[in-house]
Amino acid sequence: MKFRLAFIALLITTLAFSKSQGTITGILKDRNLNDKGLPAANVLIKGTNISTNTDADGKYSLTITPGNYVVQFSLMGYETVEVLVTVKEGQTTVINETLVSASYNLDTVVIKSKVNRQKESALLLEQKNAVEIKQSIGAQELSRKGVSDVATAVTKTTGITKQEGSGNIFVRGLGDRYNSTTMNGLPLPSNDPSKKNIKLDIFNTDIVESIGIDKTYNFRNFGDFGGANIDIVSKSYTGNGMLEFGVDLGLNTQAIAQKDFRLQDGAPKFGFSNTNYPTDPFSGYNFKTNWNTKAATPINNSYFIRGGDSFHVGENGKIGFFGTASFDNDYNYKSGVSNGSIGTDGIPRRNLAFKSFSYNTNTTLMGNINYKINASNTLQYNSLFINSSAQDHSEYDGIIDRYDIAADGGGYIRRSNFDQTTMYINQLLGKHSLNERTKINWAVSYNALKNSIPDRMQNTLIPLNGQSDPNIKQVSDNNDSENHRFYQNLKDNQLAANFALDYKFQEGEEGYKGKVTLGYSGYTKKVDFQARQFNFDINTAISQPIVDKNNIDGYFNQANFSNNLFSIKTFNGGLKPQTYNGEQNIQTGFVGVEYKFNPKLTVVLGTRGEYIIQNIDWFTNISKGTNKFDKVEILPTTNIKYELNEKQNLKFAASKSYTLPQFKERAPFQFENVTEVIIGNPKLYSSSNYNADIKWEYFPKSNEIISLTAFGKLIQNPINEITIASATNDISYVNTGDKAVALGAEFEIRKNIFEKESDNKENLSAGFNASYMYNNQDFNGKKVEDETDLTVFFSKTEGKLTGASDLLLNGDVSYFKEFSKEKNILATLTYSYFSDRIYALGTSERGDLIDKAVGTLDVILKSKLTKNIGIGFSAKNILDPTIERFQDKQNVLVQSYKKGVNFKLSMTYTF
Repeated sequence: MKFRLAFIALLITTLAFSKSQGTITGILKDRNLNDKGLPAANVLIKGTNISTNTDADGKYSLTITPGNYVVQFSLMGYETVEVLVTVKEGQTTVINETLVSASYNLDTVVIKSKVNRQKESALLLEQKNAVEIKQSIGAQELSRKGVSDVATAVTKTTGITKQEGSGNIFVRGLGDRYNSTTMNGLPLPSNDPSKKNIKLDIFNTDIVESIGIDKTYNFRNFGDFGGANIDIVSKSYTGNGMLEFGVDLGLNTQAIAQKDFRLQDGAPKFGFSNTNYPTDPFSGYNFKTNWNTKAATPINNSYFIRGGDSFHVGENGKIGFFGTASFDNDYNYKSGVSNGSIGTDGIPRRNLAFKSFSYNTNTTLMGNINYKINASNTLQYNSLFINSSAQDHSEYDGIIDRYDIAADGGGYIRRSNFDQTTMYINQLLGKHSLNERTKINWAVSYNALKNSIPDRMQNTLIPLNGQSDPNIKQVSDNNDSENHRFYQNLKDNQLAANFALDYKFQEGEEGYKGKVTLGYSGYTKKVDFQARQFNFDINTAISQPIVDKNNIDGYFNQANFSNNLFSIKTFNGGLKPQTYNGEQNIQTGFVGVEYKFNPKLTVVLGTRGEYIIQNIDWFTNISKGTNKFDKVEILPTTNIKYELNEKQNLKFAASKSYTLPQFKERAPFQFENVTEVIIGNPKLYSSSNYNADIKWEYFPKSNEIISLTAFGKLIQNPINEITIASATNDISYVNTGDKAVALGAEFEIRKNIFEKESDNKENLSAGFNASYMYNNQDFNGKKVEDETDLTVFFSKTEGKLTGASDLLLNGDVSYFKEFSKEKNILATLTYSYFSDRIYALGTSERGDLIDKAVGTLDVILKSKLTKNIGIGFSAKNILDPTIERFQDKQNVLVQSYKKGVNFKLSMTYTF
């Protein structure tokens, strides 16, 4: 009886309480993903502790006493919105809202912060909701892992590695020619005439909001694609006023250990040069810079200042400004072994010890304006200036040619090079919602790039005839180009435009089921290349003096020129340069249809048609000529997404694309390095690529992922760099065979080991990704002979792709501890590994050149000491492995050196 009375009393109390309560419920959607329900978002009654999270379909429900409240909807990476609501006793109030990017505005919301795709969780949510297979890395993750440039940033993702000593990357074993680089979806020029893509390490991560890596081809991108498209999304700003200043100091253990660190004379400390060739080099010795080097103190430093602000314009408008300026430099030193021209007997024809002193700079200025005109229209303007420079002074001692000069040792080659790139990027982008169904996105850009080598110097000394002491040397008279000065200029001007119209159709209960995309892309570029090389012809009819390798100016000077010890020559006897000029024009139309057949299955089918023109003419010491080709490419794409449940997706992608040869690869110009000469092949032609991926992805929490991907690629008529049969065994580019195949699997996991959500946050997280790949291509010497004027003797009939490692690994562990809202510490340990990979293919019974496996370990510490002051410390390449290159068949060491450990201290101050 007592139990019944207690139960009745409880029931009456519950009913009375429920009558005094009200309910707020609704669905939260993502405007950018076709109004799909937004899971894991936070719904908070502002000023209280009453909150909940949306479920897998974006639904939520809250119970609260009657009254007037502000409901706050938020999710990391999206705009926070607030809605005023009146709750009545016993009634349910429905609020359906949408979280959106900064390019939209809703009448019922108050914008509090911009979309922040710098956050790892926001990028993972974007990846989860996308139909396409995509991958991104944001500023938050870059900062946590201590990454300072874009080239290193992309290597932290699955299946990507960087070529040693450069900013060039390999994606699933495919190198520079198979990849493309864009900024905000618009193409970027290359700063190297030998490369298709700009070196990604010249982009400081200060300008980056996120980096998107598309390893499956999308019909919205240009079709010159095989490995990946790397899209750099520049930072913008819509928050309150911010100003931040930072300074770094660092050193490289190899560089700082050198008591006599030397660099080329005339190369400027800040990377801006105005050096030019003499106007009259034949009548006198008129060079203004010295052959002798200058001393330097190898302490690395960098500085930056960045700031932004935003304000409202009118009732619905808002303008945001962001700007950043930075200067970075770094000194490096390496020494070791450099062998070359290794024959079938395993004996190096060139056997040298080398040491290299290098100094690099980067100056970056970026500004952008983001103007949200109203709820339906947004404009953005980006302007970026980058000046990067690379100095390298290298000295080689030993046997220059076992069968010719310095055959018993004592040879000496010295090469000083300064390379400068200045780039201006200007972009204007627009987004417009004409109505609920129709949206337009457009973008135009103008890019101007200048790359110059203003004064490359090279000397070759050999032991004096009849002397047993190899330290007694004279200038080599074997070849005019052994002692030279070289001046190069490359200009690349580009115009590009994108336009896309999206139209939604077939409205249902959960939004529109379908979307049609119609678009146009245009891309024109003009490349002008000029080079002048002044060779010093040694007069063998006159007795030559002994030369001190530490005082080259003691020989090459006006007095010895007047005494006819040497003369100055060019390839044509005058100042007219060697040149090649190229024009490329790609005009494109595309169409895509996205359709959601049911709540789980979405399919996107697209087709892109491109009309391609690529013309080149040249005038070099090899020949003079013109080569033109044009073609039409039809490029179909398929993307399918099946949602296994609210946390798991299964995705499939298939496409056709192509790979164009580059201008330098088709121009018969001799690019001379210390150990090799590279010439172009005008009869080189494009490859066709067929790509397929299938990916399973699981998102346990908003900032966690487990994924597994299988991929396959078929390349018809692949292009390779190869040694050709010639008097000097030059290197050229040819379509080496009928096909190349790459098959592989990728695995990724990001997981919170523990997470403490309280007044002071604390968490330990870890990430790991791995890529394993099988690849093979066939080699056909007869095909090369039939299609070109070149002769190639392949050492085997099939082999691996150059640059492709079978195994790639990346891992990181991060610990974060918050002591207060203004004090915290972040510690991260990262490790990267790539297995052996081919640097160059073997010919004439010689083995392939193999870069041996390397593992890299870094430690990064960051701490916020006060509201305004932050400090950091990093130690990179802690293991300092030996970098080695072998010729595999003969098993001979070709190159070996260490890079040293890089230490850095940093401080930032926020006003």
